[in-house]
Amino acid sequence: MPFVRISLRKGKSPDYLMALADNIQRALVETFDVPENDRFQTIHQHDENELIFDRSYLAGPRSDDFVYISITIGRPRTVETKKTLYRRIVDLLTQSPGLRPEDVMIVISTSAPEDCSFGNGIAQMTDPDWRLHTAGGGQ
Repeated sequence: MPFVRISLRKGKSPDYLMALADNIQRALVETFDVPENDRFQTIHQHDENELIFDRSYLAGPRSDDFVYISITIGRPRTVETKKTLYRRIVDLLTQSPGLRPEDVMIVISTSAPEDCSFGNGIAQMTDPDWRLHTAGGGQ
């Protein structure tokens, strides 16, 4: 059920944006027990004055290539699983599209099953058998 919001400054190519999205999904599949087809992402591109960030707070120095990744998940994960995801995302994004580790910020938020409707005005995940109704299950 992860929903991923990717925020960065405008000006990157479609290939760059796809590498971001694909590698974040790959990391979720590899480390977070997420089915490949459980993919919901949005990319927000901002003008310089619309993405404001400190260049050195708790990491850095950050460049204009800074990317903020917000991941909303349904099922809580352990601290170790989250740390593994953070490392895997950074490893993959340094390979492609070539981000520096200092430029990747990740925030995970958790939601309850009743906080989501995947369509039809139904809170699908509140049904005890919801995994039986999905292709591949997962959340």
